[in-house]
Amino acid sequence: MRDIRTVLIANRGEIALRIVRACRLLGLRTVGIYSEADVGLAHLQLVDQALCIGPAMATQSYLDGERILRAADLTDADAIHPGYGFLSENPDFAEAVERAGRVLIGPTSSVMRLMGDKISARCAMQANNVPCLPGSDTALPADPDGIYAVCDAIGYPLIVKAAGGGGGRGMRVVQEADELFDAVANASKEAGVAFGNPAVYAERFLEAPRHVEIQILADSYGNAVWLGARDCSVQRRHQKLIEEAPPPGIPEDQIMDLGVACASAAARIGYTGAGTFEFLYEDGSFHFIEMNTRIQVEHPVTEMTTGIDIVREQILIATGARLSFTQNDIQSSGHAIECRINAEDPETFRPAPGSIKTWRPPGGPGVRVDTHIHDGYVVPPYYDSLIAKVIVHGSDRNDAIHRMEAALMEMRVEGILTTASQQILLLNDPVFREGVFTVHALDRRRDGGAA
Repeated sequence: MRDIRTVLIANRGEIALRIVRACRLLGLRTVGIYSEADVGLAHLQLVDQALCIGPAMATQSYLDGERILRAADLTDADAIHPGYGFLSENPDFAEAVERAGRVLIGPTSSVMRLMGDKISARCAMQANNVPCLPGSDTALPADPDGIYAVCDAIGYPLIVKAAGGGGGRGMRVVQEADELFDAVANASKEAGVAFGNPAVYAERFLEAPRHVEIQILADSYGNAVWLGARDCSVQRRHQKLIEEAPPPGIPEDQIMDLGVACASAAARIGYTGAGTFEFLYEDGSFHFIEMNTRIQVEHPVTEMTTGIDIVREQILIATGARLSFTQNDIQSSGHAIECRINAEDPETFRPAPGSIKTWRPPGGPGVRVDTHIHDGYVVPPYYDSLIAKVIVHGSDRNDAIHRMEAALMEMRVEGILTTASQQILLLNDPVFREGVFTVHALDRRRDGGAA
């Protein structure tokens, strides 16, 4: 067992508040760090110690690993919880934490590096019987003849992807061979700028897939479990808007087989903590995309259906504790939906920072709100635009949809634009109601194409 008494939370916003609450349940001392733009964040009122680490720009605060480690030194923090975003999936930061003799609440730097590179992650999953798309198992070569040889063998349409990143950057869809060379060159250039790694690879492109993911927990003793599946297909430019559990319309035995494969793979690669395997689902088949080696924004929908506090378990695993339950102990019930409320123009999805004059969260049975905002809170322009997550739990999917619609109608955010009105429309969309929304549908609609 590791002696963890103080946890430094290397993040901000609602996830920082979520981590503070989990630490308090475990009797752990907490340290909150913040930038000059985040003096009034809600979690800073609950931590045992707060420390400003730099200016508003994330590169000089939340993305500066050296400053965070100095903060850990100054506050005698035994462990660092990176939350999601920022440095949460940075293997160099994880390695620096390990060298400093502290615990990163997450997987080891070596496992993070293995799964953070999309090519090595793909190879690791193939070796562990996790289904993958036809694609290249190495970075695409530099010479045109080599590129065409690899991609012709994969078949068209295909997608060129950055090996070291995500979020839609360093990606190009190639419908025909004559588009290939320019697509590879542009994707590689964009990947180099965005991620410091110009390597790209290619996979078969699916025209109308759904996005399904498996939540796992694994300890350092080789025990791993899966906690169910989520559907995250409602997306805009690769950014998720609505998530739900379980995925509608997919046979339970098929999801169970996938979950067992993911848990087994996690144990075999030596994964520890909370993690998520992401897949595309089309024509009755799953295809691995990537693994997120951190807590997910949408973890509450799994918490609502299983009753398991994933963040608490994540911290316990970091202390060296064994999983306190087995796969047979995990029971899922009902249906949960999460809507991400972003400070964005609901039509253009452009960030809309500003001062919140009125905040009235929804409530009632089966409604949970994860947020850090309050009346008078100023949404800064420097960070992600997420201001709240509304999560509901119902007896079935139809019940959950009605609860979410009622919750969003009840919620009041005045002073800034938010995506709530767009999400109400999506909840009433016939395709969403049928449970067959695909990842490209919203973008194609907005571009004038068929969903």
